Amino acid sequence: MASTTYAGPIAGLPDQTALHTGRAVFTEAYALIPRGVMRDIVTSYLPHWQDTRAWVLARPMTGFSETFSQYVMEVLPGGGSQRPEPDADAEGVLFVVEGEASITIDGQPHVLMPGGYAFLPPSCRWTLDNRTAAPLRFHWVRKRYELVDGIDVPAAFVANEQDVPIRWMPGTGDRWGTTRFVDPTDIRHDMHVNIVTLEPGAVIPFEETHVMEHGLYVLEGKAVYRLNRDWVEVEAGDFMWLRAFCPQACYAGPSRFRYLLYKDVNRHMKLAL
Repeated sequence: MASTTYAGPIAGLPDQTALHTGRAVFTEAYALIPRGVMRDIVTSYLPHWQDTRAWVLARPMTGFSETFSQYVMEVLPGGGSQRPEPDADAEGVLFVVEGEASITIDGQPHVLMPGGYAFLPPSCRWTLDNRTAAPLRFHWVRKRYELVDGIDVPAAFVANEQDVPIRWMPGTGDRWGTTRFVDPTDIRHDMHVNIVTLEPGAVIPFEETHVMEHGLYVLEGKAVYRLNRDWVEVEAGDFMWLRAFCPQACYAGPSRFRYLLYKDVNRHMKLAL
């Protein structure tokens, strides 16, 4: 696999001479949260997490994107949590972009390096610590798991994207593909958190319009992304938040363009509120 980098919030604050002109926008169909607005002033501190702060990128909102939340977590040396997840019905995915996470899942210890991925089913017992001298940053995607009678809840697992092959889309000449951590046909899973890769100049050549909600965090590169009626320039560290049926397409830029992608899958549509 090519050399990999992972963007993260720049933190800090701009100085007093900075222009206010920026790319942040919230519309009826999508939101764009550029890297430059993910500053210290917008972080939160979560219960039972020590020496840790979170940039909250997405949360369920009635009439918008309703299925998931997504955080970028920053854990200082010696920080972490012995009680990280307050909701027994929530499943989660962790994806490490900087530092080293020591995580215990149902009594089994693991170390996640950059590119490290953990799936955490509902009611899973897990803890997380930063035992190094450097900060740790990771994405945490949370969703209320939708139980189905006669179908087992999936088991926890850990992986690293460096060990997972990119599945290239047919007819693209290995230029547009997805790193899938879960088999798409595994009906136990009601969400996927994958990595999408577009090589320089590659495109998503049609306006995808579908029921799945999305969180797209740009890990690397730049592109022009179609969001509803708009073509929007995006770069490493930006976050795109799409409600169901928001049209989307993409032209990748001059270098490899990659993003972490959430979507909800594999369940019937609810017919009552």
